[in-house]
Amino acid sequence: MSAHRPGDAHRAALEPEDDGALPPLPLPPGVRPRHLAGVNGMRSHYLEAGFDAGPRPVVLLLHGFPELAFSWRKVMPALADAGYRVIAPDQRGYGRTTGWDDRYDGDLQASHVFNLVCDALALLAALGIARVAGVVGHDFGSPVAAWCALARPDVFGSVVLMSAPFAGPPALASADAPAPNDIDAELAALSPPRLHYQRYYCGRDADADLRGCPQGLHDFLRAYYHVKSADWPHNAPRPLEAMRADELARLPAYYVMALGQGMAQTVAPDMPSAAQVAACRWLPDAELAVYAAEFARTGFQGALHWYRSLRSPAHQAPCRLFAGRRIEVPALYIAGAKDWGTFQRPGHFEAMQRSACADLRGCHLVDGAGHWVQQEQPAEVNRLLVDFLAGV
Repeated sequence: MSAHRPGDAHRAALEPEDDGALPPLPLPPGVRPRHLAGVNGMRSHYLEAGFDAGPRPVVLLLHGFPELAFSWRKVMPALADAGYRVIAPDQRGYGRTTGWDDRYDGDLQASHVFNLVCDALALLAALGIARVAGVVGHDFGSPVAAWCALARPDVFGSVVLMSAPFAGPPALASADAPAPNDIDAELAALSPPRLHYQRYYCGRDADADLRGCPQGLHDFLRAYYHVKSADWPHNAPRPLEAMRADELARLPAYYVMALGQGMAQTVAPDMPSAAQVAACRWLPDAELAVYAAEFARTGFQGALHWYRSLRSPAHQAPCRLFAGRRIEVPALYIAGAKDWGTFQRPGHFEAMQRSACADLRGCHLVDGAGHWVQQEQPAEVNRLLVDFLAGV
């Protein structure tokens, strides 16, 4: 009897690496694109490395906003060299994965975090993978990875959270609990009035504003990635006292915007110069062009549904089923030292360390990196990932 390789039973469902419908992605050697139909109602596009060396432990990488599986291009070869099979999908609403709803008035339940976890489980199941050594999530991929580990520790053997701490499931509702403050109303009452970026992203016009911004999508993304990176000199993150408008107003404008301005308008004044762009080694224009082309083709609405689901009243109730539960598998936190994402939600970084993770093996704030830590400082991120995975 021949040796079983993960995915043999499902290999017929795999489609050609490049179906010719779209231009090939500029991927590093050893990383290939794949398509797989029937993944929780979608045709999933994912990148894969370490696929040609026999059975290996698997690492699943989950990107954030506004990113793609392509965001892991500097991580995948290093993990493959360390002995892992690495899988990074374009998540629901993104990139070359299809079959998701791009209507503003579509079904938000499809973008609930539990269904995003089901997307990950369905992809692994379709590939014949019963358990992964680790799931790694960046930005909005971080809470998805956290819920993967919390809900299914039998499948996800460890978790790495990047750039977004996980504070644990919401508490059970109590009649004695104080009513939450209306942070949107508080921000609007400031002088000058402000708007939280997630509230903006939930708006009906956000997708059209971003796609049709006056500076063009490429320049918008260049400015957005720039201001959230260590290249922007004004990023000096620090803990905030509480979820109050006066504290949130300390965040940069890309988190708490001027009321009446869109995100493209907000970041436009900080567009880097031509010399700064030429000097940006972590995201040269040819790589930025991948993001610009993909979002120009798909729009942002599928991705923005994640924010709308998160902020909908129906989101929290099912999550309370896990109230009091902790992530029990080994966990790690990585972020850039210049990343406000660690502190944008007051108390979450502390709660992650205090109670949300039973086996948190470190919190690393990487020098020389802002929010896009695995792209800005891949060598250090790769070292931390390989060291952590070797010990779980």
